[in-house]
Amino acid sequence: MKKNVLITGTSSGVGFESAILFAKNGFKVYASMRNITKAEPLIEKAKSENLDIEILSLDVTDITSVKAAVNTIIEKDEKIDVLVNNAGAGFAKTTEQATEEEIRWVTEVNYHGVVFCTQAVLPFMRKQKSGQIISVTSVGGLVGQPFNELYCGAKFAVEGYMEALATYVTDAFNIKITNVEPGGISTNFMASAISKTAVDGQFATGEYLPIFERYMAGNQKRASEGKEQVYQTGLEVADVILKVAQSEIPPLRIRTSKWAEDFCQLKTKADPDGAKLVNQLRESFL
Repeated sequence: MKKNVLITGTSSGVGFESAILFAKNGFKVYASMRNITKAEPLIEKAKSENLDIEILSLDVTDITSVKAAVNTIIEKDEKIDVLVNNAGAGFAKTTEQATEEEIRWVTEVNYHGVVFCTQAVLPFMRKQKSGQIISVTSVGGLVGQPFNELYCGAKFAVEGYMEALATYVTDAFNIKITNVEPGGISTNFMASAISKTAVDGQFATGEYLPIFERYMAGNQKRASEGKEQVYQTGLEVADVILKVAQSEIPPLRIRTSKWAEDFCQLKTKADPDGAKLVNQLRESFL
């Protein structure tokens, strides 16, 4: 029987590429998205290449929607093998500038959504004594960055949540946990972040503006040089996610490029894949 995988946020970018790549590699793919009116490109791709992809409506911030999607999979397959928590949204704005609504939104999409989806699949993975949960976080889940503090805070939360979960569900129930940590991704992710978070075309105003201008100049310089390979394609990141899903002993955390690895080195050098820390925690607490 085919392994099945539920992937969130598949209307574009990494999620779109992951749905196609997993299907090409023998998985039954449940490709979910909040707005299924955006599913047509994926539906057409699946039809043209005869890929085993089924579209599901799923809003990661709505627990009822999450449970309904997971129950649909269980009703059809009686199991769920892999969850890829991919849905997320960028956010670049100063803490002072952000509204209460925006603070709640960036946390709900990037952190609560991961918890809701994980909570929904855990009972089934626990009963079947197998499963894998892969969360697409970010180098921003390990390293705080200017003007991204609210986004980084949500991604740090995912990293901590998954690290803690891995200390006991892997040994007890054979549920494997991995955080996939990309650097920049050359999809519509940043464009979406800009449209959602900029005010009058700017992320920062007043006394923050000159700092922000230096920040943007540095980003543009790195992107134009190209040699650092800051930005990956969605497919390149999807390829790492697939390799994790195919691994017998997947890492707790993995960066998706040399640039990302170098960027996080001060945080990860002593324990690059997180295995030492998880083992230490198990020995200390369990």
